[in-house]
Amino acid sequence: MAKILVADDELSMRQFLEILLKKEGHDVLCAPDGQEALSRFQDNPVDLVITDIKMPRMDGLDLLRKVKERRPNLPVIMVTAYASPEDAISAMKSGAYDYLTKPFKLEEIKSVIRNALEQTPGQEAAAPVGIFCNIVGHSSKMVQIYNLVRQVGPTKTNVLISGESGTGKELAARAIHQHSPRGGKPFVTINCSAIPENLMESELFGHVKGAFTGAVANKKGLFEIAHEGTVFLDEIGDLSPLIQVKLLRVIQEREFMRVGETQTVSVDVRIISATNKNLEQEVISGKFREDLFYRLNVVHLHLPPLRERREDIPLLAQFFLEKYSKELEKNVRSISSYALDTLMTYNFPGNVRELENIIERSVALEGSNIILPESLVLSEHKREGVPKGLPSMQLTPAGLDLEKEIDQLEKEIIQQALQLSNGVIKKAAELLRLSFRSMRWKIQKHGLKEFVQEMKE
Repeated sequence: MAKILVADDELSMRQFLEILLKKEGHDVLCAPDGQEALSRFQDNPVDLVITDIKMPRMDGLDLLRKVKERRPNLPVIMVTAYASPEDAISAMKSGAYDYLTKPFKLEEIKSVIRNALEQTPGQEAAAPVGIFCNIVGHSSKMVQIYNLVRQVGPTKTNVLISGESGTGKELAARAIHQHSPRGGKPFVTINCSAIPENLMESELFGHVKGAFTGAVANKKGLFEIAHEGTVFLDEIGDLSPLIQVKLLRVIQEREFMRVGETQTVSVDVRIISATNKNLEQEVISGKFREDLFYRLNVVHLHLPPLRERREDIPLLAQFFLEKYSKELEKNVRSISSYALDTLMTYNFPGNVRELENIIERSVALEGSNIILPESLVLSEHKREGVPKGLPSMQLTPAGLDLEKEIDQLEKEIIQQALQLSNGVIKKAAELLRLSFRSMRWKIQKHGLKEFVQEMKE
């Protein structure tokens, strides 16, 4: 049993959490604002704090900071109905264990509380579940990545990040940089596929005046600019063989020569590289140097595609909704359950970047305060498990059997609703504005039990 302090200015939320926590066997203290919560915290040895952000007298962020001043390792869970990316980032930087938006699911809050209480005294807080260094996600795969970032960040080790385009490889690289002693030094990004081969050496290592046509002055290269910091080599698999050799020398000798110069320049940089290719296969095919591959791939971090962590889609969608509602000065506050269901069935070939683009477009075009399914622009041919369209009926001189055609159309719509809802009858019924019993009867009528998870009410 743990002693938990709950701070929230909404009486109903305090009562809800108090009942929930007492059922779980915990001792609960409640406070209606941050000031009273701080007083109760000072008088009681609590094991966990759950606090709202928007409260009178003292808000949740100030309460979090004061709690952390006295007990740095005490887990604090932030909850709010007015979520914003800025608040989330501020909370995580101040040491919050997690950040949840209201309304949250019962199992979600119970799981977060359970994990927070399992944290041993004196141990650094577990990787935040939700938002971590601008990376959004609470799935198990993302938590593993957060933990790996925390482990490898403080070292000097080179890291190779792999993953499809749009999975957030640069965000992961920046997170590693921020968790290292080099965090206050330069973080220089180099897109290896965007710079022409004949200019790459000069961009990386610089040149001296007169080294080639157009070199009218001395110029520092990106490696020199990143001295004592981190170089992020994006799309490393696109480097030419010549530049691969020169990069290998920089890694081994920690020095290079500017183009047109004979003197060496010493440099202290950490290299984080990223690729959407299979570099091991590139080594086998002779397109990428094996010795360079092993120098770069000391620690490997793989970012999963969004379709393999669908449970993060609602959190990501809400994050981008808040971001673009503020940037575009729109009053779009939420995503309808039907629109969210549509997103959950889409396979996102462009990953998180595509989801961000979809939400930004939806916010820009939405005329109400909620994103509706018709506001979403998705690539229809890339949906998973969704029929590509319903057949159109055309009346000919020969006529048609209207009841038969309507019956077939109903069957296809029912099947589509079941696929969109992953076989959950109640959710499929909601999509079609039907009662549970009517939906169940139509499923039996059309022989669609194979698309259903279970037939119980």
